[in-house]
Order: sequence, then C-alpha cells, then structure tokens
Amino acid sequence: MKRKIMQDLMVWKNNSNRMPLIIEGARQVGKTWLMKEFGTTQYKNTVYFNFDDNKKLHKLFDQDLDTNRLIYELELVSGRKITPHETLIIFDEIQECNRALISLKYFCENAPEYHIISAGSLLGVAIHGENSFPVGKVNTLQLYPMTFAEFLDAVGETRYQKIIENRAYNSAYAIADDLINHLKYYYFVGGMPKAVQTFVNRKNLEEVRKIQKNILADYERDFSKHIDAPSIPKVGLIWNSIPSQLAKENKQFIYKEMKQGARASQFEHAFYWLSKVGLIHIVNRVETPNLPLAAYKKEAFKVYMLDVGLLSAQSGLTIQNLTNPDPEVFNHFKGALTEQYVLQELKAATNENVFYWMNDRKKGVAEVDFLLQCEGDIIPIEAKASVNLRAKSLKAYMDYYEPPVALRTSLARLGRNANLYDIPLYLLGEFHNIIKKW
Repeated sequence: MKRKIMQDLMVWKNNSNRMPLIIEGARQVGKTWLMKEFGTTQYKNTVYFNFDDNKKLHKLFDQDLDTNRLIYELELVSGRKITPHETLIIFDEIQECNRALISLKYFCENAPEYHIISAGSLLGVAIHGENSFPVGKVNTLQLYPMTFAEFLDAVGETRYQKIIENRAYNSAYAIADDLINHLKYYYFVGGMPKAVQTFVNRKNLEEVRKIQKNILADYERDFSKHIDAPSIPKVGLIWNSIPSQLAKENKQFIYKEMKQGARASQFEHAFYWLSKVGLIHIVNRVETPNLPLAAYKKEAFKVYMLDVGLLSAQSGLTIQNLTNPDPEVFNHFKGALTEQYVLQELKAATNENVFYWMNDRKKGVAEVDFLLQCEGDIIPIEAKASVNLRAKSLKAYMDYYEPPVALRTSLARLGRNANLYDIPLYLLGEFHNIIKKW
C-alpha cells in the first residue's frame, strides 16, 4: 500500500532542523506499518522498540536520560549498530513509557543526529494527562484511515492517479461511473488498512466485515483496559449511540436519545477520551462564522466516527445496501455515510478542526454541513449524497456572508459558478488543488 503521509516523512528526514517525530492516530490506522515501511525503504537499517508491556525496555529509561548511554544500551537490546543519519530508531506505543517520551527532549537537544520516530495509539490521552510532554522539542504528524485516493491506489485504479498527477480533473468525468462504483465499495470497506488489505487480497466483503467487527471489538476492549471504571459505561453509551444519532434528519447529538435523563456534565470525560484517542470526531456548531472559528463554537455538536467503513459496520448496513447499482444508495442512512466520508476527506487533507453552521432558529432554520477554516478563509461545504444540487441553506449562507470560496460536493460533475465550486465526491480530497487551478 501507499500512504500519502510518506511524503511528509521524507520532508522530515531531509530537514536539517528535524526533531524527533511523533505520529499520532487511532489504533489500527497503520502507524506501525508506516514507520517500518519508511525505515525499510529510506534507511540503511532500522531498529524497532515496542514499549507495550516490555518491562526490560522500560528499565533502560528508569536511570538517567543520557543519550550516549541510551544509544549504547539500545544497541545491546536490538543487537544492531545505531549509526547517525543511517539508522531509523522506532519507538512504538511510546505513551506506555513516560521516561521514553521525556527522552525525546534530550535527543533533540543533545543528539539531533539520530533519526527517531515514535507513535502511540493512546498518545492523545497520555500527553494531556500527567506525563511530561517535550513541548517544542518534537515534530508531530497525524495519521488518519486511508483516504479514497489511497484506497483507489490499493485496488489498482491507476487511471485516477494519472488524473491527479496531471491535475486533469475534468478528465475524471470520463471514468465517473467507475469511480462512483469504487466509492460505493469504499463506503463499505472504509480506510482501515487491514480491511482494505483484506478486500484487495480476497475480494470478499463478508471477510472485510469480519475484520471491521474485530476492530470494533478491539476498541471496546480498550474501553475497559484504559479508562477508569466509572467512565466505561459512559464511553460505551456514546460509542454505541453514534449510528442512531447520525440516522436522524437533524444530526446534532442529543443526550436524552442516548440515555433518558443524561446531562452533558456527566459525559464530558467520556467524550474527551474518545476524541483524544482518535475514535470520534466532534463537529461543533457555529452561528457566527468569524475567525477563528473555535472562538465562536457553541455547545451543540455532531459526532462522527473515525472511519466510514466502521460506521457502516456498526450500523449493520449490509453488502446489498451499499453495493446496489442504484445511485440512491448514497442516501441510505439519511446521507450519514456521505457526511462521514466528507468529514474524513477534509480531516485527512487539512488536519484542521471542522465545524458546522446553523443560524438563529428565530430567523428560520438553515444549516451548512461543514465549515472549514483554511488559509485565512472560512469555507462553507455542503455534502450531497446524490446528484441533487439544491442547497438552500448554502445559498442563504453565501448571500449573507459572501465567502470567497464555497464548496458543494455530490455525485454531479465538476463545475464552477463564480465562487461556488461543485466538486464530485470522488475528487473531494483534491479540493485544495482544484480551487488553486481555477
């Protein structure tokens, strides 16, 4: 498989001011494979250390954090010579060893010649807890599930890659039917690497679904393993309610629909945990779209999962639901899968927080699916699940706020009318480049 983030890793490697790198991301999005593949293809040798339940490795960091001593003892443990600039040192599940996390500061200051890359599935929680995070002494990257473009590359759809490489976006219409068919499968398979690999190798959607259910079960086991006992049922309630919350016409998260009498204050920690480990995306409501958007967010919010395939699995949607030749399958589940897909593509393309807009109800309800703060502008984005381009709310937003750029994404072909860009769902990951080209 190919991951676009590999380009970012190459930039990091060649940067003379590089610092130890931390890759954040949810469990099973491919962090370990990525680090090992990067080491195999770009370095003379790689030494790999996993801190998960490895007491012997932890003891190396229990003493002083002298970098010369650490390198010497890491060589002894691995049985391999660690050479500056030629060896990639991998620290996996680094959040399990607080002292190893702190050591990155000293490698940055005292031994920058060593190339160190680390990752942790629960790092988002660890670095916001009691651990001492080496602020300003590390570089960071975020890894998300595989995008639709990466999925196409994995299944061998080389025509799409040529269109992207040549920026020949209008040419995509010639293969639109094939791309839409692939998109249906992506809604089912999603971007979890193991699910994608199973689909590529076996072409068996039932096997893919088994993999997804195993991943979901692994996540639920994490709840009981890593969360304090009082929070476990609360995390479970949120997690299991996401499909029903998104199945509503109004997808705003409603506490009482999760549990009668539930209040926001009771679930703050549970939402925090799910968000920090990367299992959910919280999309807050904004009524006044000014910069910075985060300063204008309201308490109301929507909740999406990390992956469209996992959402379809947790929702119980069948193979027949999602692979029917009728394009209206994109409207199944109240268009929630399409919104989930759009959010994923936006996050992977920008790594920015995403919001949604709803006006004051006294003026009549209007809602725009997503707002993205991007390069000093606020971009409203309407997600359509079919070829229907009616978007009264987006028009109301544009008439009132006059944004320099607005996006509408659907199954319709690529087009532009003044500052409104119509971008097919299968090209959404390229929205940055499409806007620049036009």
